[in-house]
Amino acid sequence: MYSYDEFDRDYVKNRVAIFRDQVARRVSGALTEDEFKPLRLQNGIYLQLHAYMLRVAIPYGTLNSAQMRQLAMIAEKWDKGYGHFTTRQNIQYNWPKLVDLPDILDALADVEMHAIQTSGNCIRNVTADHFAGAAADEVEDPRPAAELLRQWSTDHPEFAFLPRKFKIAVTGSPNDRAVIKAHDIGLRVLRDDAGEVGYQVIVGGGLGRTPVVGETIREFLPKEHLLAYCEAILRVYNLHGRRDNKYKARIKILVMEEGLESFRDQVEAEFASLLEVHNGPSLIPDPAVVARIEAAFAPPPFEDLPDSDAGYEARLAEDEDFARWCATNLTAHRQQGYAIASISLKPVGAAPGDASADQMRVVADLAERYSFDELRVSHEQNLILPHVAKRDLPAVYDALREAELATANIGLIGDIIACPGLDYCALATARSIPIAQDIAQHFSDPDYSRLIGDMKIKISGCINSCGHHHVGHIGILGLDRAGRENYQITIGGDHTESLKMGQRLGRGFDAEEVVPAIEQLVQTYFSLRESEAETFLQVVERAGTQPFKDALYPAKEPADAG
Repeated sequence: MYSYDEFDRDYVKNRVAIFRDQVARRVSGALTEDEFKPLRLQNGIYLQLHAYMLRVAIPYGTLNSAQMRQLAMIAEKWDKGYGHFTTRQNIQYNWPKLVDLPDILDALADVEMHAIQTSGNCIRNVTADHFAGAAADEVEDPRPAAELLRQWSTDHPEFAFLPRKFKIAVTGSPNDRAVIKAHDIGLRVLRDDAGEVGYQVIVGGGLGRTPVVGETIREFLPKEHLLAYCEAILRVYNLHGRRDNKYKARIKILVMEEGLESFRDQVEAEFASLLEVHNGPSLIPDPAVVARIEAAFAPPPFEDLPDSDAGYEARLAEDEDFARWCATNLTAHRQQGYAIASISLKPVGAAPGDASADQMRVVADLAERYSFDELRVSHEQNLILPHVAKRDLPAVYDALREAELATANIGLIGDIIACPGLDYCALATARSIPIAQDIAQHFSDPDYSRLIGDMKIKISGCINSCGHHHVGHIGILGLDRAGRENYQITIGGDHTESLKMGQRLGRGFDAEEVVPAIEQLVQTYFSLRESEAETFLQVVERAGTQPFKDALYPAKEPADAG
């Protein structure tokens, strides 16, 4: 993984020193909250319902054991003993004190971490496939591209005050695990007919109050032009994006208003100008810099192992719980004899994405001992050990089980994405966490969950869609309705390379009605599926939404009421 050079270290430390002075002026009253707000946002600090919140960047979701242990220490020393892993592969602390924030940022800098550009109208943390460098279906590791974009975008003087926040995601596989079509810029690594590696460039995706599926603006972009083309897109957006209405300020609105063809023409013209007129070669990275970045993501020293391991196979045969965990939480690795192990942060009764300091330390120890000191954070709010030898899986599982981290629910109905909702967020209109907990409790029987099969439930506590509810197989949106928390349900969303938005079924449900409604959807799915292999999403695509509407809303109660 990438390590800071001298410039990185000095830059981050200097930023912390500047912010320490700003905090001192805020505490003394020399700065008002309104004056302090833009300064704290540049350092990833929000003011939530009950306290300040710090959002720490984990670039492309990759970190090592020392960094995870430092995150645990911060949670224990300056928060309430836990952190919340987010759908942007970041971690948030919900209870820090303002006076402690400079010390926290200093502690982060000690392990080559920061909170720069995790908030504000700038280019946010660049995300990537959480299986990068390990997935069997990968064309190329996308993290060198993500790191190049991170270096280019950090403190970019032209893009520090965009019309609205801007998000970039990169995947190196045909099977999209980075939700690239729901980003302002989505990049897919691919090969052209000549075998050259480049990028499919997607633009104008996004969720929120106006969900839009991103469109392809370039079918194939040579690797050396990545920065120049992204700069061209950002320049067009920065010049023409709306600043009069924040709800219409995202690039997706500009692309819709201009039309893809017109927007593409403007980007291509700016791209040509960058390359030919405005010293464009400076945007073609130095091959030595690219080589240094790529070397940081070289494959670890894998052993030459057989595809099967006797101890692992014996444990599978004799331990049903271990076998269940392996069936749901393991993914094929590109290297024979290894597996990718997903660690669920969704035990029954917990807040999705939360991990205690002790749990973080356990995962750090496992990464150091069994996964070449590498960890990943997924956009689905789970943790990943990307390189585990199959012979070590029983030991990994035993340690996870002792730490209450061995829940076997990855990809099943209990693996719920949920934003913090009204329990923490100042923007939320309803709670998300209790709804997620109630659903997980209701479907806690592992045999029942496996019978249901592949199921993505995503919950947002407001229209901003931080819980990605639009692209859930079942999406749940919490709103305020005449002073009551009310939840709209959509079905048929898909967050993969076939990204689509779910369709709203009808009126919303009060909190106590949500679980029975989900159960009814599951029972309707059972009645419609033609085999146990047919997933919920496949049934919705084949049968449509009407049977599910009919099940939730009897004929005497119109589905569109309210």
